[in-house]
Amino acid sequence: MAYILNIETATKNCSVTVANQGKTIVCIEVAEEGYSHAEKLHLFIEEALQKAGITFQDLKAVAVSQGPGSYTGLRIGVSAAKGLSYSLNIPLIAVDTLEALARKITIESGVIVPMIDARRMEVFTAFFDKSYAKTRDTKAEIIDDTTYSEVSETIHLVGDGAMKCKEVLHSEKVVYHDEVVYPSSNEMSLMSFEKYKKSDFVDVAYFEPFYLKDFVMTTKAKA
Repeated sequence: MAYILNIETATKNCSVTVANQGKTIVCIEVAEEGYSHAEKLHLFIEEALQKAGITFQDLKAVAVSQGPGSYTGLRIGVSAAKGLSYSLNIPLIAVDTLEALARKITIESGVIVPMIDARRMEVFTAFFDKSYAKTRDTKAEIIDDTTYSEVSETIHLVGDGAMKCKEVLHSEKVVYHDEVVYPSSNEMSLMSFEKYKKSDFVDVAYFEPFYLKDFVMTTKAKA
């Protein structure tokens, strides 16, 4: 038995999964505008373990969504994962957030372009083929009406960042998958198990989330 706890907090979705041998047993998640991760993450972890009928001592590893995404969300998820990994003396696994988002759909041809909202017309994005292999590196990209004009394949857009692209991307080669908004820990189950089998772990002491951009504090304008 290889029970792995998967934690996804890179976006508004606070998501926890208990998986065994790469298959999800229990998935608990909620997406709220107010980013309730700090209040709900540990409760979700305890509930997921209880529903799976196991204890913390049964876990073989902890996996966390490494980003890119919300600075605060990533910090909360990674802190929780590192704390569990250290206290239980089990490996820590880092999973690409954009790949987890891409894995929410299956395609026969073209490219999957997951997009996480990075404010205004900017998104965190990458390209994945139908087998979920990354074909273009992750980057922060500002979207306009010329974006992806050089791509000849069908472009499958997923994620909350894709929603705002409808304002500017009108090409017939662009397909919007509106049902896919946020990444989930459910798709992490297989990803983390594959890394577990290869002992592809990160250093608990030194691992940091993949923020991609520096954190910028914003304040409301004075009246």
